[in-house]
Amino acid sequence: MNTALIRPIKTETDYQEALERAGALMSSEPNTPEADELEVLATLIELYEDKYFPLA
Repeated sequence: MNTALIRPIKTETDYQEALERAGALMSSEPNTPEADELEVLATLIELYEDKYFPLA
């Protein structure tokens, strides 16, 4: 089991850390814990961006 702590993105620092982690996971094989972590991080990043960087 992956012991990485996934938490809400509340600050710019959290956002930057999530982007870095997602980048590190981009080459993950499908159907692995790393791919699952990437999927969850992508969702959290999208929610943060929608809130703080909305497209007009």
